[in-house]
Amino acid sequence: MKKLPIGIQTFSKLRDPEQNFVYVDKTDVLLRLVEAGEYYFLSRPRRFGKSVMLSTLDDLFSGNRDLFKGLDIEDKWDWNKKHPVIRISFGSGDFSSEQRFDEAILDNLKSNMRRLDLDCEDAERKPNSCFRELIAAACRKYGQKTVILIDEYDKPILDHITDKATARANRDKLKGFYSIMKDQDEYIRFVMITGVSKFARMNLFSGLNNLMDISINARYASICGYTHPEVEQAFAEHLPGVDMAKLKEWYNGYNYFGEPVYNPFDILLFLTNDREYRPYWWSTGNPTFLIDLLREQRRYLPDLENFIADDIILDTFDVDHIDLVALLWQTGYLTFAEKQEKFGSIIYKMKVPNLEIQMSLNALFIDYLTDQRTEKLEFRSQLYDALQAGDMTIFQQTLKRLFASIPYQNYANKIIQNYEGYYASVVYAYLASLGLRLIPEDTTNKGRVDLTIILPDKVYVIEFKVDQPGKALEQIREKGYHEKYQAAESTVCLIGMSFDSGEKNITDFAWEKISPKNQKSI
Repeated sequence: MKKLPIGIQTFSKLRDPEQNFVYVDKTDVLLRLVEAGEYYFLSRPRRFGKSVMLSTLDDLFSGNRDLFKGLDIEDKWDWNKKHPVIRISFGSGDFSSEQRFDEAILDNLKSNMRRLDLDCEDAERKPNSCFRELIAAACRKYGQKTVILIDEYDKPILDHITDKATARANRDKLKGFYSIMKDQDEYIRFVMITGVSKFARMNLFSGLNNLMDISINARYASICGYTHPEVEQAFAEHLPGVDMAKLKEWYNGYNYFGEPVYNPFDILLFLTNDREYRPYWWSTGNPTFLIDLLREQRRYLPDLENFIADDIILDTFDVDHIDLVALLWQTGYLTFAEKQEKFGSIIYKMKVPNLEIQMSLNALFIDYLTDQRTEKLEFRSQLYDALQAGDMTIFQQTLKRLFASIPYQNYANKIIQNYEGYYASVVYAYLASLGLRLIPEDTTNKGRVDLTIILPDKVYVIEFKVDQPGKALEQIREKGYHEKYQAAESTVCLIGMSFDSGEKNITDFAWEKISPKNQKSI
């Protein structure tokens, strides 16, 4: 049985026959990329296979044919051309000051000089000049144009994103460094820059305006990550007994307008850990500034699931303005549900990619919205059991206890008063963290209901109100929000909740069940 390549980011290791690792062949996509252009940028979430892709490109341009035996590209590539490759990674290093940043860049350049057997006069004094000299010198020495591969291009900024002064300084330093490549175009064959975020091109890549962003280009949608057929084929001997539909629900769903993909890290850890469904990728860490940004840009959480964005919103990501939706998309917590053209623009509808992110992200939101870190497991368990059993009495009682136990400081700090949709967001975060199928802002032919929960034998149609007792359930009935589910062989339960801003709790909870057989109220 082939070994699982956990933590392996080097193409030569992956292809070592003695190691016998599972390998998913992406060389057909890489060939398409290399033949179509020269300067590329790719944004993907962490642990998505970007480093492996760059390592593959390194060996490809270096002409290491033996590593590509049996792969799609083997008989399509000119192996006689061996290009010098400059590899730069900002994955490690101290970027807290200009001096330390310069040292980190110089470390990268010196590593390349040793590997290419080159030197530059300004190596100790001027990193940008050294980079410029290295590009040209490599081309002259090896008789082929230089290839430049840059990994984690944005880490010097993201590491200090809450320290605006340092983040701006690092952004401006990177801007100057990256602009070197434009002036050296005559010596360059290919450039690939990758990272997690997608900083506004005007503020970071204005000096490199020939860079093609392929982050949401359908031709390269699967360049990183595993498609479902790739998982089935490459990992076949590891998959007997695995419910493939459940695997898809948990970990698939990242959409870049080609075939949806899995984060490779999830698949590898799932198979290694006795095929237990856990939030493997989520547990490796999250942006520390996510909660800080949530405090600045308070959103009604269900709206994030159906958020409508355009390229301007998704590209509005810079030190001085980080849009919450853009951040959630770039970091992998939101993905695209669909796109369409309206009024001369491309419009995107967003969604949470899969069950892992739905449960984990909303558990994080619970921490922020309620500060209930120890009690939340008990509340989640009781809410889950009540919904499964259809016990609305326990469901109501649990929600009331939940709101009653929110610490006083949440009110004193005006989180509730200043947070539009706070009460509904708390309920939504708890319910979404249960791993149930939820449809926020569920559209019917008569309007939109706040939330629908779909279980195998039950459907819950929920409307929220604040300071309007008796109105929520009445609105569901009047608008007939539930009628689209009446044909299903399920019990349909209508729930109206009204929150009192003075009591800071649910003061009106009304519900009605409709039988799946005769569709009468029970």
